[in-house]
Amino acid sequence: MNLNLYGHDGRWLMVDCGVTFPRPGRISADGTVHHTGEPPVQMADPEFIADRRDQLAGLIITHAHEDHVGAVPYLWPLLQCPIYTSRFTAEILRRKLAEFDMLHRVPIIVVDTGEQRQIGPFNVQWLALTHSIPDPNALMIRTPLGNIFHSGDWKLDDRPLVGHGYSPKTFTDLADEGVAAMVCDSTNATVAGHSVSEAALHDGLLKAIQGAEGRVVVTCFGSNIARLHTLAMIARETGRYMGLLGRSLINMSGAAKAAGVWDTADQLINAAHLGYLPRHEVLAVATGSQGEPRTALRRLANGSLRDFELESGDTVIFSARAIPGNEDAINALIDRLKAMGVTVITAEDAALPIHASGHPAQEELEAMYRWVRPNVAIPVHGEAEHMDAHADIAKACGVPRSLVGRNGDLFMIRPVPGIRRQVVETGRLGWEKHALVRVV
Repeated sequence: MNLNLYGHDGRWLMVDCGVTFPRPGRISADGTVHHTGEPPVQMADPEFIADRRDQLAGLIITHAHEDHVGAVPYLWPLLQCPIYTSRFTAEILRRKLAEFDMLHRVPIIVVDTGEQRQIGPFNVQWLALTHSIPDPNALMIRTPLGNIFHSGDWKLDDRPLVGHGYSPKTFTDLADEGVAAMVCDSTNATVAGHSVSEAALHDGLLKAIQGAEGRVVVTCFGSNIARLHTLAMIARETGRYMGLLGRSLINMSGAAKAAGVWDTADQLINAAHLGYLPRHEVLAVATGSQGEPRTALRRLANGSLRDFELESGDTVIFSARAIPGNEDAINALIDRLKAMGVTVITAEDAALPIHASGHPAQEELEAMYRWVRPNVAIPVHGEAEHMDAHADIAKACGVPRSLVGRNGDLFMIRPVPGIRRQVVETGRLGWEKHALVRVV
């Protein structure tokens, strides 16, 4: 549930505004998730900045993942500032706001990669990086006292398939200008090597789908348009028809078409037609890779999906890895599928790669530090072990100082770097019965 604030000269700039979800409680044998009674959608409590919203110059959304954009419809009435973002992210955001009847209330400014905007006292430039969703951007936030490089979520993918790529020169140029601090993604800081490219998944997915005799259902994150592109290509190669199961997948593909990042060669059929096709001609892509309730894959496992039913001999491919905390729900779902006679292939047991992380492993972090050469490293976006590992990498790359903090800390960049602990009281809000409530 990312929410970052940068302060300078009496004004604030917010970067990202995302949601998170409660950890599941008991898991039934049929895969049913019994939650702890907490609100199903949760987000950071913005009380600090809501009390100072006259000082809030704007909100930047770096990309369209739920943990970066999902809280905007809930929290914008408390903020009431302009929102700056890329074309694809704006398409996703507009759909979310329309559901809350807020589309014409919220000013959305679409920014192109490479563009600079003056937002209050902050001069902000949008920089091209790659991630597991179209049009992610890092930010160079410039002030007269110093510059901040904010990475957002990223990886170094030389063949991202969809959307813009990246150039090392973008970041070496920042070093020449001077970067006071680099605020950077720590998610995979404990992972050695380099993340897998999206383009490298074709052979593994092709092998898994070619070897299947019945229907094939692939579950992946709905926002990964590049993965959908690869699967559509494989559908053509294997003589199957591809349809999307699940609201988020359909919504994301619609946004991709509207933003011009959908390959026109990738043809989809209406999911309602899948049940009328011979089983060996079906390739369905379904939501539910994390075992979430009410998703398409869960309904398939329970026999309650309207479009078709899974049968013994069909195949389900998990083209995703478990988000920490979801393991029990995913394992229960897999057990349910196997009990139906369905063949299950996961990223862990596939012979070739069928999933690629959207976050930088150690070699990518090292490359970015060599390029940007900040004076201070601020690891974010990960558990404590990930941020500690990230700080060690920064130190090994010659960064003079790392600041590792936690929610509510105030990081001072200039004139003297340091942390004031727990300056801001933090917590969670939840959305329940059309109202925001505090989560204890």
